[in-house]
Amino acid sequence: MRIALFSTLYPFRGGIAQFGAALYRELEKKHQVSGFTFTRQYPSLLFPGQTQFVTDGDKADAISAEQCLDSINPISYYRTASRILSAQPDLLINNFWMPFFAPSTGYLAGKVRKAGIPAIAILHNVVPHEKRPGDLQLLRYFFNRHDGFIALSDVVQQDLLSLKPDALSLQTPHPVYQHFGAPLPIETARAQLGIPLDKNVSLFFGFIRKYKGLDLLIEAMHHLPDDHLLVVAGEMYGDFAEYQKMIDTAGVGHKIKLLVRYVNDDEVAQLFSAADVLVLPYKSATQSGVAHIAYHFSLPMIVTDVGSLAESVRDGESGLVVRSLSSAELAEKMAFYFNNRCRTPFAKAMQKDAYTYSWEALADRIMQLYGQIRSDRS
Repeated sequence: MRIALFSTLYPFRGGIAQFGAALYRELEKKHQVSGFTFTRQYPSLLFPGQTQFVTDGDKADAISAEQCLDSINPISYYRTASRILSAQPDLLINNFWMPFFAPSTGYLAGKVRKAGIPAIAILHNVVPHEKRPGDLQLLRYFFNRHDGFIALSDVVQQDLLSLKPDALSLQTPHPVYQHFGAPLPIETARAQLGIPLDKNVSLFFGFIRKYKGLDLLIEAMHHLPDDHLLVVAGEMYGDFAEYQKMIDTAGVGHKIKLLVRYVNDDEVAQLFSAADVLVLPYKSATQSGVAHIAYHFSLPMIVTDVGSLAESVRDGESGLVVRSLSSAELAEKMAFYFNNRCRTPFAKAMQKDAYTYSWEALADRIMQLYGQIRSDRS
């Protein structure tokens, strides 16, 4: 097959770009794939981070994608659709994660479908974490221009069907990222980070945004003894001052190591290898790409029961689920994890799910959905 894949791709960085690159590589094992991406992804007003582009420390897969779509320039929508059609694809695959991109990528799908080519959207999120007026109208516009959908969690699929009950959709888990390299010996990783071996180390990783619940985790550290250490690693969306004030007020600065900056890809193995557990104390969620980095390193997780985060673990077998958005319960789960030496048995349980969280499984589901679309058309 000839497949057109539109996604954030190189030279852009971030989780969606990594996802797009990994999917591209899996699909090209059996198909002819053409990659298309942005010239401008976000206007600076909507991106408070440092840069949208890869840096020297990123292990970016330099996918040979055509940069053609400016998210806020409608003229580029037409040009990009023309470029996609010139590749004569049998299928268009769109990555989708927020309503802001509905006008641009929805237009692409609509033009391709008018030419008789099926369009499938891979849905990372449906209902955005930070809602804005007009979101529902944008989502409906986007959905109505696609033939089928791959939902990366059960919650995402439910959100899709609540807005488009007749949607043809399949659900499959977010695959595991594998481009961060092999795990390091814990002694090596901790020595590099200056972390003592006798500490119980919890990791909070990724962009720091309000819905991710770092405040709950800081409060939880107040309830834990001094042999616990929290590593906070990620770039701040906004001002970190409110979190720093919480740390100072709670008197837990000696139990928290801060790396509040963009974390390059070549640092990820070090951080996940140094930790005993990944903590995702999110207040809202659909699914988390960070959780699937943890699967690559067989690092067990403690997650809150929001969105589909609980789908990432088997509670009491491969991770722990915090049932309420309570810092006290979060602290209890963290204490239970370490007191009962859960890391080794939980890590072994995670390793049993290799195919379920593979890129091969995702590609197989896309082809299954494509077959259903073709069957419905015939």
